[in-house]
Amino acid sequence: MITAWLLYIATGAFAGVLAGLLGVGGGLVIVPMLNFVFHQVGLPGDYIQHLALGTSLASIMFTSVSSLRAHNQRGAVVWPIVKAITPGILIGTFLGSKVAAHLSTQFLSVFFVVFLYYVAAQMLLNIKPKASRQVPGTAGMFGAGGVIGGVSSLVGIGGGTLSVPFMTWCNVPLHTCIGTSAAIGFPIAIAGTAGYIVNGMDAALPGWQAGYLGFLYLPALVGVAATSILTAPLGAKLAHSLPVGKLKKIFAFLLLAMGTKMLWPFITPYFGA
Repeated sequence: MITAWLLYIATGAFAGVLAGLLGVGGGLVIVPMLNFVFHQVGLPGDYIQHLALGTSLASIMFTSVSSLRAHNQRGAVVWPIVKAITPGILIGTFLGSKVAAHLSTQFLSVFFVVFLYYVAAQMLLNIKPKASRQVPGTAGMFGAGGVIGGVSSLVGIGGGTLSVPFMTWCNVPLHTCIGTSAAIGFPIAIAGTAGYIVNGMDAALPGWQAGYLGFLYLPALVGVAATSILTAPLGAKLAHSLPVGKLKKIFAFLLLAMGTKMLWPFITPYFGA
């Protein structure tokens, strides 16, 4: 149990730095780490990925606030974009969590791994959408928010891997994209957390006395959130002083390693006797 707490704390510290540095919310690290720890401590196997996703989104509520405050102090948050995209974000994220509740842990895990590989490839190849237009109107922002929120709820992230490329495509400067993405992560986390709590109430899980609140595992949430809110401002500071491109490549290799580790249990039966 002590080892589990140490892993929760370490995961939160690392995720907080990444949230501030890249505007990704930290879920890309939190979900695979929680998946690993939850297997080790014996959480119900049928719901491990659901619990990892829900707990990740809940922790991002705290991380995103810490990160966005640090970015906002540097004038790197475009609040009109946040306001315009939030309605779509809220609806898309909540509906996505409802869909996730009816999917198997195996499907969600494989879907998450595919998403990790996609993000890693983007970072390694430095794939950037061509900046060819301005921020769309109300309908366009609602639609973009719905897609970003829906996918984010399925993979337990703050949406930065989708919102940053979207804003880059709309000719928003990169550092401003990162800061604004941190702010967008908050409504994603709010709607996703609510969705995973509500949709997890009918699952065959112990109650809050055992640490469960729907698809949230409260001990992990406390450990991750406690350190992530402390390290997110450090990541935001680094984002304005370090070569983000090189750091992205290092992070990409980490994503590939974590994704392969998550995928391995599902493919090893095909190589066994």
